[in-house]
Amino acid sequence: MKDDVWTRDEIQSPCVKLCVVHPEERLCVGCFRTIEEIGAWSRLTHEARAAIMAELPTRAPRLQKRRGGRAARVAG
Repeated sequence: MKDDVWTRDEIQSPCVKLCVVHPEERLCVGCFRTIEEIGAWSRLTHEARAAIMAELPTRAPRLQKRRGGRAARVAG
């Protein structure tokens, strides 16, 4: 008996189990999806998932951490 029944041809979730939403950008800091995308993932079409996956790398720079701490932000 083959396991073909359990084989699924779909795009897997980009979740890395680091589920924290950035307060300003409203993106998960682990996978860069929005809360809406995360909630709808299981219902999305293959095409919709592929479009989101293609866009995720462009979202990463939006979550870059500031360098220098508070002193660097208030100096001046």
